[in-house]
Amino acid sequence: MIKILVLIFLSLFCLTIFCQSQNLVKNDGITTDLHKKSVGKITFMNGNIPLNQYKESDFLKSFPLTYKSDLNIRVYMDNSITNYLHSLAADLSAEQLIEKGNLQFSFYIDRKLIYKENVSPNCWLGNSNKLKNTLTTFRIPLTSSKGENLWALHLWERFQLNGGEKVLKKGNHNLKIEIRPYIKIDENDEVKVGNLIAEGQIELIIKTPQATAEQISIQPIKQESGWEISDFKFDKKKIEALNKEIAIYNLKEITSIVVIKDGKLLLEEYFNGADRNTLHDPRSAGKSFASTLMGIAIKDGYIKNEDQTLDQFYNLKSFENYDVKKDQIKIKDLLTMSSAFEGSDADSNSPGNEENMYPTDNWVKFALDLPIDQSKKNGEKWDYFTAGTIILGDILNKRVPEGLEKYADNKLFKPLNITKYQWQYTPQNVANTAGSLQMRSLDYAKYAQLYKNNGIWNGNQILSKEWIQKTFAHQIKIPERENEFYSYLFWNKSVEYKGKHYETYYCAGNGGNEFIIFKDLPLVIIITSKAYNKPYGHPQAEKIVKDFILPAILK
Repeated sequence: MIKILVLIFLSLFCLTIFCQSQNLVKNDGITTDLHKKSVGKITFMNGNIPLNQYKESDFLKSFPLTYKSDLNIRVYMDNSITNYLHSLAADLSAEQLIEKGNLQFSFYIDRKLIYKENVSPNCWLGNSNKLKNTLTTFRIPLTSSKGENLWALHLWERFQLNGGEKVLKKGNHNLKIEIRPYIKIDENDEVKVGNLIAEGQIELIIKTPQATAEQISIQPIKQESGWEISDFKFDKKKIEALNKEIAIYNLKEITSIVVIKDGKLLLEEYFNGADRNTLHDPRSAGKSFASTLMGIAIKDGYIKNEDQTLDQFYNLKSFENYDVKKDQIKIKDLLTMSSAFEGSDADSNSPGNEENMYPTDNWVKFALDLPIDQSKKNGEKWDYFTAGTIILGDILNKRVPEGLEKYADNKLFKPLNITKYQWQYTPQNVANTAGSLQMRSLDYAKYAQLYKNNGIWNGNQILSKEWIQKTFAHQIKIPERENEFYSYLFWNKSVEYKGKHYETYYCAGNGGNEFIIFKDLPLVIIITSKAYNKPYGHPQAEKIVKDFILPAILK
């Protein structure tokens, strides 16, 4: 009997040593009884319960899922992610595995696969991607009222957009999640998926949100709006339906909607804690102001025209990566985001991606140091490039009297009676023309209506009609979008309603922020939203216009 026990012990010891030898990196191990009991499980909890306080009694079997809920999962594994990936590609180093692989999440509702996603290798657990080497348990929020851990929240939102919302209707539903390792093993993006690491399920209780009569009703326009009030008779039921959709979170994180018709204030509505005095952050919608100020500076003679090239403002040989094509970049190329700089905000690997710019101590130098993309010709190919608007701001700041900020106040904001606003600033304390110029919704409406008025406000020609005509033109086509164009830091597309197409030019910013000017309708629409980095931000702004506002007005 003793010999048998000794043999069993030796076998287990050798098996343990063998398994450990297969690991590429040392992991955190399994150190608690709860972890030992829960290996291979995805457990669900309400909010973030610290690991050292988490108990089996905290494991949820059911959860009332609402828009503002805090459904979290904690995953218990028997190894680290890097070691799981090592089993799929044994010839790669730990660093290569981290760069090429991560976890695959599969979402099932009522035993039917709804969505599967390979989480980007750039998404990490904790503060460092290297934690993939060591962690054997981790927590992520699926839903959060606190806005934490964006990659996990976006994963849940993509599940919702790709079938989750359709099946998670009123009633009880079984949610099951499975996690596997995956790795892209070659340049053709061929994916190799490993065995199941962990799985778990929970009953979700879905209740239809209720909107109050106050939330649904059209908000009365208060006095002292600064606008003449419209008496146009629109379809109130359409706007009440819109308000209900916002109240029950079918349209999420909308903060304001303002509609100007025939130059008069028709609708002024606020949501989710905002009011008339709220300064909204419309992110890149603020870029369009750089175009406006450039047009005013040209009108005033401080800039000759938009065909001036960068060599007339900078000695580009004093910057890195000099190329004669840099000298030839026009102001117009930056306004239309069609310069030959090697910069693309759509490509995370691009040297000129805006996320590479923000940590630097001089954004203008960052932009002008960039190399030239030899595959691009100036003025021919559109590629979204935030750093180019920083160059425009710097040119303006140096050429206009007393700098960009005072010039904007004297030449644009004061004539429009815009007195409450807040710039962000570059590291050189220059007003940031990349975006996030915060204002009240009614003031954004003044700005948009200025364009509708061909540059005239209270009888004064603030912006030339010629500049607006150039802005409201199809300057350059946006690739991979049908019949959509870009002009002088304004977007262009048509909205279809009842078989007719209505052309718009608009300012757009992260989160679904849009200032929309209809070319052939006497209509301006302002939508502000805090759906930052959410995949539904701009689609729901389009839905507001197409499904509610136009039907209310074009009866």
